[in-house]
Amino acid sequence: MNIIYALILFPLAAAIVIFFVRNDSIRNAVVKVSAFVVAVLTLCVFAWYFQNGISFTPANGEIIDIVIMVIEVLVAAYLIIAGLKNKKYIVSVFSVIQTTLILWFELTGKQGIEVENSIIFDKLTAIMVLIAGVIGSLICLYAVGYMKWYHKQHKNYKERKYFFLAVLFLFLSAMFGLVLSNDLTWLYFCWEITTLCSYLLIGYTKTEEAKNNSFLALAINLGGGIAFAAAIVFIGINFKTLELSDLIAMKRSATVLIPVFLLSVAALTKSAQFPFSSWLLGAMVAPTPSSALLHSATMVKAGVYLIIRLAPLLGLSTVGIIVTTIGCITFLICSLIAISQTDAKKILAYSTLANLGLIVICASVGTQESIWAAILLVIFHAVSKSLLFLSVGSIEHQIGSRSVEDMDILLHVSRRLSLYMIIGMAGMFLAPFGMLISKWVAMKAFIDSNHILAVIVIAYGSAATLFYWTKWMGKLVSNANVKKQRKHTFFAEEEIPIFIHTVLVVLSCFGFPLISKYALVPFLTDLYGADAIIPIGTSDVKIMIVMLGMLLIIPIGFIPIYKQDKRRIVPIYMAGENTGDNETFYGGNGEKRKVELRNWYLESYFGTKRFSFWCNVISICVLCVGVIVLIGGFAK
Repeated sequence: MNIIYALILFPLAAAIVIFFVRNDSIRNAVVKVSAFVVAVLTLCVFAWYFQNGISFTPANGEIIDIVIMVIEVLVAAYLIIAGLKNKKYIVSVFSVIQTTLILWFELTGKQGIEVENSIIFDKLTAIMVLIAGVIGSLICLYAVGYMKWYHKQHKNYKERKYFFLAVLFLFLSAMFGLVLSNDLTWLYFCWEITTLCSYLLIGYTKTEEAKNNSFLALAINLGGGIAFAAAIVFIGINFKTLELSDLIAMKRSATVLIPVFLLSVAALTKSAQFPFSSWLLGAMVAPTPSSALLHSATMVKAGVYLIIRLAPLLGLSTVGIIVTTIGCITFLICSLIAISQTDAKKILAYSTLANLGLIVICASVGTQESIWAAILLVIFHAVSKSLLFLSVGSIEHQIGSRSVEDMDILLHVSRRLSLYMIIGMAGMFLAPFGMLISKWVAMKAFIDSNHILAVIVIAYGSAATLFYWTKWMGKLVSNANVKKQRKHTFFAEEEIPIFIHTVLVVLSCFGFPLISKYALVPFLTDLYGADAIIPIGTSDVKIMIVMLGMLLIIPIGFIPIYKQDKRRIVPIYMAGENTGDNETFYGGNGEKRKVELRNWYLESYFGTKRFSFWCNVISICVLCVGVIVLIGGFAK
C-alpha cells in the first residue's frame, strides 16, 4: 500500500519542487530524475499488484476527507476570482454551484455512509496506471527538450517553464488518484484537479486566444463537474453508498440510471464528445507536451475510463442508447472534418475526438466483445497518438511549421523523425497494428449486438480515417528519393521519449495477445461473472503477428542515416523533363520549374463550419430527449 501512496504523492512532491526551482539546469535535472522515478514507481506498482489486485481504505481516511475539502474550497475560490477578474462569469457561477453542492453533501448527507474500499487496483486500473505513468513520464522528459527552443521561437511569450513543468507532474498525480479511487468523492476531487490543470496548461502563454480557450475548457468541464457532484449526492442519499464498485454492481432501474446518466454526461465533457468538443480543439494553442498529455494519456482518457467502468449499466438502457448515439455522431463527423485540416495538430485533435467517440461507442454498447475492443483502443490510441503529438512538436522545431503541406521536406531534415512519424501513423490505421485490430473487433461486436447505426458509422468513419492518414503519410514520403540533407538540432530529451514511444507502438502490437489473455479476459470475467469471450482466434493472431514482422523491413530504407548513403537516386517522372535533381523539371518553354505536390482537403465538403453547428444541435437534442425519458421513468 505504501508504494501506491508513493505513486500518487511523488509526482505532487515533484511538482512543488519544480515550481520553486528557478535555475534551468537544476530544474531540468529534477524533471528528468522525477520522470524516471515516476516510470519506475509505475512499473513497480504494476508488477506488485497486477496479478491479485488490492482494495483497501486508508486508516486516516477522515483526515484525507478534510484535506480534500480544504483544497476544494481553495481551488473554487481561485476559479471564482479568476472568472470574475476576466469577466468569465459562467466559470464563477459553475464553481459556486458545484462546490456548494459537494460541500453540503460532505458536511451533512455523507454522515453515516461508510466506504469499505476507497482504493481499488484491478486489471483495468493497472492498464490505466501504466498508460498514465509510462506515457506521462515520457511526455515530461520530452518537455525538457521542447521548452529549450520553444521560447526562442516564441519570444513574445513570457517564460514560465517552472510553472509549465510543475503542472505536468501535478496532472500525473491527479490522474493516478483518479483511476485508483473507488470512493466517488475522492474520484471527483481528482477529476476536478485535472480540470484545473488543463485550464492552467491551455492558458500558459497568456495570449488572448489562450485565455479564451482555457476558460472555455474550464467552463465545459466545470459543467460536467456539476453533473458529477449531483450524481454523488443522488447516490449517497438514495443508495447510502459512495463506492463506484457498488453502483456498478446494481441492477438497472429508473433510479439507478439517473446517476449513471449524470456520470456519463461528466465523462462526455471530459472526453470532449459532441456537443462538448470545442474545448479540446481550443487546447491546441498550448505547447505540444500539454497537448500530448491532454489528448493521449490523461485528461480525455479519464472520461472514457469512467464510461468503461459504467459499461455494465449501459448497453440497451436509455442511457446506453444516448451515449452510443453521441459517440456515433462524434466518431463519424470528426473523422470527416479531419480530412479538411492542414494543420497537423488540428488533424491529431480531430482524430483524437473521433477515436474517443469510437471508444465511447464500444463501452456504451456494453458487451464483452465491445469492452474488449474499447480497452485495447485506449491502449493503442494512447501510445500512437502521444508519439504523433511529440513528433509534430519536434517537426515544428525542425522546419518551423506544422502544416502538412510543408512536411515533404522532412526527409531532408531528419530521416529518423520521418520514420517515427510513419510508424506512429501506421499504428493508427494500418494492418496489422493495434488500432485496426481493435476496430475490426469493434465492428464484429456491433454486428453481434445488432447495433446497425454503429456498424454504419464505423465503416464510413474508418474510410475517412484512411483518407486523411494516407494523405499525410504521402506527404512525408513524397520526396524520399531526393538526396539532400539539411542541418538540424534534435535534442536528446526530445528524441529519447519519441524513440521509446516508437518502440512501445511496435511492442504493444506484438503484445496484444498477452494483454488480452492476462488483463482483458480476467477483467471481463470478473465484471460479468462468466468466462470472457475472446473475439480473435489463435489463427488470426498468428497471421497478424506474421504481417507485423514483415512490416519491420520498412526501417531498412532509413538505415543510411547512420552511414554514407551511396545508393543510386533514380529519376522520377514529373510531367516534364527531370533536370536530374528530382526537385525541378523543364516546363513547356524550357524554363526550370520546381515540382509541387499538394493534397486535396475538400474543405467545401468537410469543413468545420459545415458540420459543427448542426452536430452540436443534434447532440443537445439527443441529451434533452434522454433527460425527458429518464425523468419520466423515474416519476413512474
